[in-house]
Amino acid sequence: MTPRLSLSGICKRYGSVVASDDVSLAILPGEVHGVLGENGAGKSTLMKIIYGAVRPDAGTMAWNGQTVSLASPREARALGISMVFQHFSLFESLTVAENVLLGLPSGLTLRRVTERLAELASEYGLELEPRRPLHSLSVGERQRVEIARALMTEPKLLILDEPTSVLTPQAVEKLFVTLRRLSSEGCSILYISHKLDEVRTLCQRCTVLRAGRVTGTADPREHDNAGLARLMVGEEPAALVRSPSKVELTARPALDVRGLTLPSADPFGTSLVDITLSVRSGEIVGIAGVSGNGQLELVAALSGEDLRARRAIFLFDRDVTTSPPHVRRGQGLRVVPEERLGRGAVPSLSLAKNMLLTRGEGIARFGFLRDKPLAESTSGLLQRARVKADGPHAVARSLSGGNLQKFIVGRELEANPTVLIASQPTWGVDVGAAAQIRAGLLALRDAGCAVLLISEELEELFELSCRLFVIAQGKLSPSMPIEQATVQQVGIWMSGAFPPSPRTELASARRGAPPDARAKRGGV
Repeated sequence: MTPRLSLSGICKRYGSVVASDDVSLAILPGEVHGVLGENGAGKSTLMKIIYGAVRPDAGTMAWNGQTVSLASPREARALGISMVFQHFSLFESLTVAENVLLGLPSGLTLRRVTERLAELASEYGLELEPRRPLHSLSVGERQRVEIARALMTEPKLLILDEPTSVLTPQAVEKLFVTLRRLSSEGCSILYISHKLDEVRTLCQRCTVLRAGRVTGTADPREHDNAGLARLMVGEEPAALVRSPSKVELTARPALDVRGLTLPSADPFGTSLVDITLSVRSGEIVGIAGVSGNGQLELVAALSGEDLRARRAIFLFDRDVTTSPPHVRRGQGLRVVPEERLGRGAVPSLSLAKNMLLTRGEGIARFGFLRDKPLAESTSGLLQRARVKADGPHAVARSLSGGNLQKFIVGRELEANPTVLIASQPTWGVDVGAAAQIRAGLLALRDAGCAVLLISEELEELFELSCRLFVIAQGKLSPSMPIEQATVQQVGIWMSGAFPPSPRTELASARRGAPPDARAKRGGV
């Protein structure tokens, strides 16, 4: 059978960095082909070459047996190639429907695109509001826009880069049904994911990249996760050693949120409704939920980015609800935001300068910078966190997504926080880096830090949390011990179908409304 796509001897350099080194691969019509590799292995560069966004320095590309040279994504889309990027190619000032329209062939109207988006939302479980401005969307919601735009092109080759990080387990299953249907209709799929279970479930073959080179091709169904990890990094990631939490249940909370109710500052955002939770020193409390259900607003309130609430957020019994971020950092609070570029790091600044966003080691008296100590401190962090970068003076946007994530997480973990809020800490990182970050969170817990973990990775939450909440439509579920939680129950609760917490029932009774009536109004 003639391959739908074949690459031969593809090479790409960025200065001294070799991103693709003599890469060859072929994908057949209707094949679901996985691409595996650790962060910085060259996966994203290779996909951008296929999509026409990057020109290779050497090598050839053939489409249905005919040699092609793609100068732009428009030429790739004309052939039938669509791509869902890990780093989104969207315009902040436009609506969802307008962003989707820009990536489609001419002749379609905005009205038709809006109607088709509604059909896709129903068909694939990708909840989207077509008229919502993009700047008001969370990272996960933006990924849904990219997926919807790709599906609307009816592609012959669909490239997916980490597509399931924002979906519930039930929605992932529904997406896989869709991908298998596309495959049966002849659409080829290149699937990049660090979730090895997904690759083994979905893909017929996978190509493994290491340091820009192909190190092998395998049938992932014939390997377990440990075997695939060995192919990717040359060794199995260290097993996560989790000792029982030594938290004292009678101890005062390190972080205490008391009835946080906050209308959304954005007309398309999610309002927080009576959020009540506590995290004690020495425990990890997890929050599960589909992106866009209030996680972004909750982190903004807890970090000090949003100061509109009153007497709702306490650190060690001190009211910090109206305290700005630098005051909260002075009390030991550290935050890993879900958005790497823009909130976690300034794209155009060097890694050393980005250290200064939350750390003061490189600042002398009267605000003068100490360049040498700052560079040494950054170099040490890069080495300890195993970040692949061209030194402390490399700009943040030059790093792969996973390496930038390791830098941001390492910067906050090494600040010795007493309270840490980590939002999507392993998003887009490889299995080895994910194990490293999770081990770091457990080490912080064992050192007495209180950790609030907000994640869409259920495996991560089950692996690390002592207790678990689910957030849906701005409301928080009752707390459940992790020993009593199941993936099925959490998946159901992520749709909003959870009982009211005891506090909500008490507040409802005080207002004279039956608890069950209030629950129905909440959509459970």
